[in-house]
Amino acid sequence: MNAYMGKLLYIDLTSGKSSEIKLNPDLAKHYVGGKGFGAKILYDMLPAGTDPLSPQNLLMFMPGPLTGTLAPAMRGCVVTKSPLTGTFADSYFGGHFAQEIRYCGYDGIIITGAAAEPSYIFVDEGKVEIRSAEGIWGLDSFDTVEVIREELGDNTVKTACIGPSGEKKVSFALINCEFNRHAGRAGTGAVMGSKNLKALVLRGGKTVTPADPQAFTAAVDQAYSELVGDETIGSFTTDGTAASIDFSDDEQLLPTNNYFDGAFEDASGLNNEAQRKHFWFRNVACAGCPIACGKVGMIKTGRHKGLISDVVEYETAAMMGSNLGISNIREVAYLVKKCDALGLDGMSSGGVAGFAIEAFQNGLITADDTGGLELKFGDVASADFLIEAIASRKGIGDLLARGVKEAAKALGGNSADYAVHVKGLESPAWGPRSVPGMGLALATADRGGCHQRAFPILYECGGEWNGEPVDRLALKGKGEIVATLQNYLAGVDTLVKCDFATYGIKEDTYAAMLEAALGEAWDAAKIKLLGERVWNQIRLFNLREGFTRADDTLPKRFTEEPLPEGPYAGAKITLEDLDQLLDDYYAFRGWDKEGRPTADKLKELGLENMPSLVQRP
Repeated sequence: MNAYMGKLLYIDLTSGKSSEIKLNPDLAKHYVGGKGFGAKILYDMLPAGTDPLSPQNLLMFMPGPLTGTLAPAMRGCVVTKSPLTGTFADSYFGGHFAQEIRYCGYDGIIITGAAAEPSYIFVDEGKVEIRSAEGIWGLDSFDTVEVIREELGDNTVKTACIGPSGEKKVSFALINCEFNRHAGRAGTGAVMGSKNLKALVLRGGKTVTPADPQAFTAAVDQAYSELVGDETIGSFTTDGTAASIDFSDDEQLLPTNNYFDGAFEDASGLNNEAQRKHFWFRNVACAGCPIACGKVGMIKTGRHKGLISDVVEYETAAMMGSNLGISNIREVAYLVKKCDALGLDGMSSGGVAGFAIEAFQNGLITADDTGGLELKFGDVASADFLIEAIASRKGIGDLLARGVKEAAKALGGNSADYAVHVKGLESPAWGPRSVPGMGLALATADRGGCHQRAFPILYECGGEWNGEPVDRLALKGKGEIVATLQNYLAGVDTLVKCDFATYGIKEDTYAAMLEAALGEAWDAAKIKLLGERVWNQIRLFNLREGFTRADDTLPKRFTEEPLPEGPYAGAKITLEDLDQLLDDYYAFRGWDKEGRPTADKLKELGLENMPSLVQRP
């Protein structure tokens, strides 16, 4: 007996049938769960070149072996092939939904096919029912949850659903996992919409039992003590991620006016103090998490008085705020809440809106496209219009719903110069021109531009690596930092951990919890090796889909346009710089010059002749 439930749930919406797949011991041994399971299953079960919006694509909800236990800050992820990038995609969510997968008796849920009519899935422990969603199709994500609960007569069921944007297959639509926790990035909601699937609803009653309960309790106690005693974790509890606004602005990393600049003169209007003043009431937390980074509240004054809002976390505060030139946090909270209701990724939406405003300034989008509205930075009406247009796919919104990469191809002119993305995924809210390690992390991230795969900014902005100060602007050594961070985070993403918890919980403590849960030997080095195996597995998937070294790149805004002012004025990451960074990174990883894992590396990781471990029933 260990913390695995021993099976995966497989649902084919085309046939309406479901079945259980016995968990392969080798899948558990080599990939553990979460990101690892998703990476291997997607590679094994999805034919190369599959259209992400076709019925054949997989939509997987993957917890980890520690999800649903007493281990603190454990989550789940959605894994699929992205309609926005064409790459492997994994998008993480907190709340309580991932735990319910385990309580239903599963180590993951795999959904394929497409329903003939709008539908939702209800999993009641081992019973699977596909129900009509005709009555909820078109509802926003918040109303959807309420109506389903009312229909089932149960306020305890856990729901993952899409809003109108997912129904219309907007390429950056998200999945809402009750109520302000989302699988937000890379278009997971569009894949769900392409399957005519409005919601996945769960009700479970099983328990997750670790192999060694006494040792597990001791390891969990250690994890909690590390979280409670850590200064960074304390700041998340007090201020959420909104406090990062001031840090980012000071370091010239804050995207402003579609990343034109790295500092915003009105940044203080978006930070933790502004949010506390205008709407925070109390802390909220995901299941089993002592951090409580959420800050639910209600806007107290102004035209949005009475609007209920969670914390506007750093990424959306920056992308919907400074990136659009908007400094009023009440307006930003309104825009983010609208994205959540409509089922749009707030980060990509902010990136697309910034691109659209700049395209308007350059005459590639005109007043004829906007009903006479002049799109401009600092204007809430412009952002509001763009969100509505994208979600409904009306007018110019239909083009923008494809993301900045495809929109730039269609608009032509100089629009590619300010389409800020990597592999089609709109960049996160960390402008990397003065932190080349972060630029390398964005360029090489497995799902496109992403800050969650490695965050070397913490080392480049005054930190140390292996006991030595890190030169912020230097190129040398950044490949090792990025690859090492990617490996470790991929390893603990098989568990599936919260990003913030990794600032407090030590590597050995994660290993101790995993060892006690599974009843097998684990240490920090083994977790890093696991992460390296998963990272290479995903690289093989992306290479199979046609990606090459040329795709490990950065947008022109970062490679050709230097920061215009401030202490790092003139900083940029040239293509020559990027080539040097990639050479060092590939060499450290044991990949060839084109970014392909060598035979020796695959053999070292046990991937050389790894068989398919999961097949379609």
